[in-house]
Amino acid sequence: MGRKWNNIKEKKASKDASTSRIYAKFGREIYVAAKQGEPDPESNRALKVVLERAKTYSVPKAIIDRAIEKAKGGSDENYDELRYEGFGPNGSMIIVDALTNNVNRTASEVRAAFNKNGGNMGVSGSVAYMFDATAVIGIEGKSSDDVLEILMEADVDVRDLDDEDGAVIVYAEPDQFYAVQEALKAAGISEFSVAEITMLAQNEVTLDADSQAQFEKLIDALDDLEDVQQVYHNVDLGE
Repeated sequence: MGRKWNNIKEKKASKDASTSRIYAKFGREIYVAAKQGEPDPESNRALKVVLERAKTYSVPKAIIDRAIEKAKGGSDENYDELRYEGFGPNGSMIIVDALTNNVNRTASEVRAAFNKNGGNMGVSGSVAYMFDATAVIGIEGKSSDDVLEILMEADVDVRDLDDEDGAVIVYAEPDQFYAVQEALKAAGISEFSVAEITMLAQNEVTLDADSQAQFEKLIDALDDLEDVQQVYHNVDLGE
């Protein structure tokens, strides 16, 4: 499963080029999670997941606090959670998750991004079955043997565990996200290089240079849309 971490790593590496946009997306996602339940991460698991991921992207506390306070204040701003599925060059597969207050606008913008960049929209279920929802947690400064021993002693089940680029990456079922983190925190590990529940492709594909260039243009176009929160795909982007 090792190569699958690479696509998350690429997204994190590009953060510096689009910091304000990423922070704005987190602000919206934190607001929605806080409004849907209690605005307290200890009693709102959806909010806790978002905040754990925000921490790995160094989202400023001011942005987090502002979004939570907005939810506490009873804002009447509402968002729909949408998922789009589609195809890129050479059969590459893409999942797009969005939060929007205007469904028609978002659908039109996502469709246009696909159409203008060598892709096409699919129907619901046409792509998602080739992906697995997965908890991904990265730890630095520990060996895989150390991490495995910690998780085994805590009786936490994981799918896989890999040494990748100086970090140990743990892959687990989404419902094990907290169990993995709590076991590691109990062992004195408080910082994570990645902590999120994502969609990982069951099989990755490699594109030729021209197709990959077109594919990356499509992914950038989707990522640039204000309503789009996450874009998942099955292309190995390389090192």
